Amino acid sequence: MKKKTLEMILQSIPPFSTPKAELEQYSTPANIAADVLFTAHARGDIEGKVVMDLGCGNGIFAIGAFGLGSELSVGVDIDPVALAEARRNAAERGATVEFVRADVARFSARVDTVFQNPPFGAQKRGADRPFLVTAMSIAEKVYSFHLAETEEFVHNLVSELGGRVALQKRYKFEIPHMFAFHTREKKEFEVVLLCIQRLGELQ
Repeated sequence: MKKKTLEMILQSIPPFSTPKAELEQYSTPANIAADVLFTAHARGDIEGKVVMDLGCGNGIFAIGAFGLGSELSVGVDIDPVALAEARRNAAERGATVEFVRADVARFSARVDTVFQNPPFGAQKRGADRPFLVTAMSIAEKVYSFHLAETEEFVHNLVSELGGRVALQKRYKFEIPHMFAFHTREKKEFEVVLLCIQRLGELQ
């Protein structure tokens, strides 16, 4: 599949219809998701691999990974409404994806690659930490978004958790007006994608 084709498929996935502010349910822009997925595919982290979309929301990474030849795509989210929409999105695009309802902080599994766009901590400071802790405990490779201003902290946490940042890329996320407390029509955030390699064996 060409990158442009994947991007068009991902653009057809609607954003989550009823986002919850406390969960910071902002959809990953399709062009950015496509770029991340193709980066991971080029690094051998999708095709023939068990791939997990942690905090999957509308399922964009799980669906995209299926399109790029994952052996198994799994979406995990705590919100049953988000999971129902993700299941429908996958089915409408002919993607075979398993969806699991679970609290990321208490979740365990064994997969090859994790993709995640965790809460940035705007509502609850450090909200992305349990996502990173869980992702690094279940996968050899992790592709994780974080606010660019927290980059140093996240690098230190990755090191503490027994990993290293093998690659990083910067993007700008444009968040539309979604909640009553938003004062602007849209706001732009600078984010960093970290491709994390776990060092040593999973326990």
